[in-house]
Amino acid sequence: MTVQLKQSAALADEKSLATASHILFVLPKNKPAALPLVSVLEARLRRARSKYTDLAKTPLSADLPNGGVASWLVLDGKQNTFQRHTLLRKASKVLLDDQPQTVIVVVLGDNALRSQAAREAFYVLSVNAVPVPTRKSKQKDLPLRTISIHGWKSAEGYADINALVLGSQLTRSLTLTPPNELTPGRYREQIAALAKQQGWKHEEFDIKKLRKLGAGAFVAVAQGSDPQDAAIVHLTYAPKGAKQHVALVGKGICFDTGGHNLKPARYMSGMHEDMNGSAVALGILLAASQSGLPVKIDCWLAIAQNHIGPHAYKQSDVVTALNGTTIEIVHTDAEGRMVLADTLTLASRAKPEFILDFATLTGSMHTALGDRYSGIIGKNERWLQAAVKVGSTVGERVCVLPFDEDYEEDLESDIADIKQCTLEGGADHILAARFLSRFVEHETPWVHVDLSSYNRKGGLGAVAGDVNGFGVSFGLELLRQALMILAQRHGNESHA
Repeated sequence: MTVQLKQSAALADEKSLATASHILFVLPKNKPAALPLVSVLEARLRRARSKYTDLAKTPLSADLPNGGVASWLVLDGKQNTFQRHTLLRKASKVLLDDQPQTVIVVVLGDNALRSQAAREAFYVLSVNAVPVPTRKSKQKDLPLRTISIHGWKSAEGYADINALVLGSQLTRSLTLTPPNELTPGRYREQIAALAKQQGWKHEEFDIKKLRKLGAGAFVAVAQGSDPQDAAIVHLTYAPKGAKQHVALVGKGICFDTGGHNLKPARYMSGMHEDMNGSAVALGILLAASQSGLPVKIDCWLAIAQNHIGPHAYKQSDVVTALNGTTIEIVHTDAEGRMVLADTLTLASRAKPEFILDFATLTGSMHTALGDRYSGIIGKNERWLQAAVKVGSTVGERVCVLPFDEDYEEDLESDIADIKQCTLEGGADHILAARFLSRFVEHETPWVHVDLSSYNRKGGLGAVAGDVNGFGVSFGLELLRQALMILAQRHGNESHA
């Protein structure tokens, strides 16, 4: 669903808003001399014992004389993107909870502020208005159809916002689908249909093919499931004239029991969301395709389940990965790094110039950062710095964690080339990244994103839902930056 945009350069006044039912006022730091419905705002501020400047920290809402509702917030130059998106989300929620068909956005201030406020308000309202799966029998639809912006008129950037919203919706919808409805087999069917719709090249490496290839790390996890419907799915978006080539990789564990090292009920609840990394990669691919991003993208999705059963892998097994590395199994609940190992090898063998992987990989990353940030790890400082800057720019914050070689001493095995993990669990987010790095070939620049913030109660940044689609905006913008980084590198090489 795409929300219709209407814009007017004319500033709104009392008369034009007299019949409006839902209004979002996005205001500058200094109170405008001509502010529609100022008497309603001033009464609400008095009731809250607040000042106009407090709206830069806490939005306020009030009922209007005509029976409608309005929300007010202040944006100023000191706020970063995450703070602006958070304010807009909180101010918008009051309006969207009322399920309006139209929301009027009034932007005031100088040209730069109104331009930014118009785009960001449109994004936050749109991303929170799109439907996501629910099985409530009496659930109401979200009927928002039109966002009408007063005070700014420009077509710039809105098509990209719509593409981003579609990508985010796909990611959240897949992640929220119940596990009996999104088995690996059904997931693969949905991906195949989406690939046909979007014109992507589609290829699957099923269990039979992976066994033949020698992808023992992936097969070790997948062999415990009945039916044997796991696969590595490869999608390619290749627009005409693309000069750069990048890869996205996503962990797609449709349900994680923990395997023989069975999770307790408290920690198994919600494990249908363990495929979120693959959903993020798909969301980025869809958004890039919809926005016409001029880069070739290979998308590799490691789709499986981690089940318990007579054929499931177990502690002390030794398996051989696709690249020949032998792995000692230490804990069957460290399945994510196993399926990603062979997937990263396949991805790197296609020789992209950059690999970006997404996974709900470790509980220790959540312990380290909580659910407000996600962690990134890699060995290429330029790409890591670019990723942090992108996270700040789009309001999806990431933090770089250590990647020092001596951590890998903890993964030394007496019987294999490497241990899968340790039983102690300390710094497992770093050990997991060290493990994964062994399977990235050709010295390909690689950034690993451990999605500790994909689910936060009450929402995060722009998105009000608990499952927030974190990573889609970040990944899409990082790919845009990759175009410049790779073009610059090609230029340097041609002058060498």
